[in-house]
Amino acid sequence: MVLEVAMLMVKSGLEQAFETSFRQASFLIASMPGYDSHELHQCLEVPGKYLLLVRWQALEDHTIGFRESPTYQKWKQLLHHFYEPFPVVEHFTEVLSWKR
Repeated sequence: MVLEVAMLMVKSGLEQAFETSFRQASFLIASMPGYDSHELHQCLEVPGKYLLLVRWQALEDHTIGFRESPTYQKWKQLLHHFYEPFPVVEHFTEVLSWKR
């Protein structure tokens, strides 16, 4: 399992429009092979700051399967104009998981 992590800075005043577009875009990413789940979190301290977490079966499911697909072009059209600056996306693999 691979965890994609992106800190999203949404332009001021566009938060509601972003969240609406993100709900639409969620169906796109969820339809991709190798997709497992995703979460969008809004920062409590910084307006317009969101954390996106996406779980993929393999790194290539995101970097090739999704990013090189026509579906990604639709995702991009729905969401990319909201970001300033454009987010850095990183991928992580689990070392330890602890739940109560």
